[in-house]
Amino acid sequence: MAQKRISWVTKNQPTASKPDHPSPRQAFEALFFEYMGLPARELPVLSETDTEIVWRSINPCPTLEACQRLGLDTRQVCRGAYEKSTQAFLSQLDPQLRFLRNYAEIRPYSEQCKERIIQVDFEGMLRLAIAEARVSKQEGNKGYGAIVVFGHEILGKAHDTAVAKPDPSLHAEVNAIRQAVQALGEGNLSGAILFSTCEPCPMCSSLAVWANLTTIVYGVSIEETAQMGKSRIRVSAKEIVERSPVMIEVIGDVLWQECRALYA
Repeated sequence: MAQKRISWVTKNQPTASKPDHPSPRQAFEALFFEYMGLPARELPVLSETDTEIVWRSINPCPTLEACQRLGLDTRQVCRGAYEKSTQAFLSQLDPQLRFLRNYAEIRPYSEQCKERIIQVDFEGMLRLAIAEARVSKQEGNKGYGAIVVFGHEILGKAHDTAVAKPDPSLHAEVNAIRQAVQALGEGNLSGAILFSTCEPCPMCSSLAVWANLTTIVYGVSIEETAQMGKSRIRVSAKEIVERSPVMIEVIGDVLWQECRALYA
């Protein structure tokens, strides 16, 4: 499903014609009107700002019909089949556009499905992780910071505490993901983004896989920090994800200079 949607965007919206930062409204129209061919009357908009559009889906849904025939739960089926594939479509337009669905308001548990597209400030979020990395250094740790974000909500914000505890598993990403899981009360973080000052190590990337995060965003790479003398296992987050059973988007070099300065 994701490959199909990515191929459509690549074919129908060449890079030269794409705006640098399309609005949530533009992404909404590209997905539902241009790609899916749905009429506007089946997707009434509830609210809209420059950074968010919220709507209800009332269109005839083959997935809903199939789930009802087979006795399947749409909250599980739609989350597994459509959430990340829809995000893959949006990320081709702008990775900062995020698709979010309210699973408490999804058919047949509600009369309509409530969904939204928002715009997340990647640099602003990563600066919060950088602030955590500075706290880490002040406490005598190694200077890594991470946050987990769902929409505009911060579910976890932490730094590495492996030296101070001491516990070698307590990387910044591990601490942030644990906080996020506790905040949500479940281990599935689909829809969430992990922001990290440095590319997550194989242990942390694997945890992101098992937590089913949607996206990893980092500042400076494992390879670069290794070249600066940091002790690293030289396996990239992308390689871990590619060998895993889930789809996670990996985006590097955000605020590269500021993050690199933490380890120079």
